[in-house]
Amino acid sequence: MTIYRRTSVDAALYVLRDIGRDMTKTQRQVSTGLRVETASDNGAYWAIGSTLKTDQKAQSAIRDALGLAAATMGTAYNAVDNAIDLVSEIKAKLVAATESGVDKDKINTDIAHLKDQLRSVAQSAEFNGDNWVAIEGSADPSKPRQVPSSFIRYSDGTVKVDMLSYEVDLAPVGATTSKDARYLIDDRATGSGEYGALTSQYFATEAGASQNYVMLKGAGNTAGQVEIGVSSSTTQAQVKEMITVVDMMLNQMTTVGSAFGALEKRIGIQSDFAQSLDDSYARGISRLIDADMEEQSSRLRALQTQEQLGLQSLNIANASYDKVRQLFQNF
Repeated sequence: MTIYRRTSVDAALYVLRDIGRDMTKTQRQVSTGLRVETASDNGAYWAIGSTLKTDQKAQSAIRDALGLAAATMGTAYNAVDNAIDLVSEIKAKLVAATESGVDKDKINTDIAHLKDQLRSVAQSAEFNGDNWVAIEGSADPSKPRQVPSSFIRYSDGTVKVDMLSYEVDLAPVGATTSKDARYLIDDRATGSGEYGALTSQYFATEAGASQNYVMLKGAGNTAGQVEIGVSSSTTQAQVKEMITVVDMMLNQMTTVGSAFGALEKRIGIQSDFAQSLDDSYARGISRLIDADMEEQSSRLRALQTQEQLGLQSLNIANASYDKVRQLFQNF
């Protein structure tokens, strides 16, 4: 018995099978947009891409934190800037109080209103529950204020989150001085207002004033402190001492405002850099695992054409085989 081989039919089937396999792969890349979707596609690229994706998410969290910090810094800076204007007005009122014959009680009424506004400005300078110009409760003034600035992955695989520090907010060294007043108001019950430019008595101490003048009394131990203000019984010497103390407060407040402004600028620069890093991550991930949609679409069209031709070839091969089989069926 003669065995009739169907070589041409088998060849056409093999070609169609290969085309079908390539079409499945190409269609998946077109539908998902990925040429490396799973580790089986390319283990090395999949591992690198997965790591980059996690780092990109961390970098995105850093950008969100920087945006929040920038808003907080902007609020704090505006509060200090507004407070400087108010304290400058108080200083001007005190200078006016040195004039002979002036009604000091009326001047004090204006000063009292300005002081009320100062406290309002400091306490309302809160963004998302965080206030960088007023400290109260159990807050620790010796701990520096920091914001996350960058996510770093080292070559050995370890990671680190870098921080930006508020430059004025440094832990005090030795005895407390007026330079430690990095807030506007220190309302901690456990202190004496020493970390607030408006509540610290150290300006008066360092100026050699006859009394412990403060702009506002804090919520802590205020024994011996005297709020700045004038009356008919206030002497010229006392008014001049107050002017000196207020001027020292203004200098420290300017330092604090400059630190906020500098940190806000650094946050802006770091935020721009974080955005560029995020873009770099996106480009790197895309180059590793994303499919070239234009190329894959063209390839899909070509494979569809090949499939049609393959089916035609299979039909022709089947027809030829049937004719040959008919010729030999009687032998």
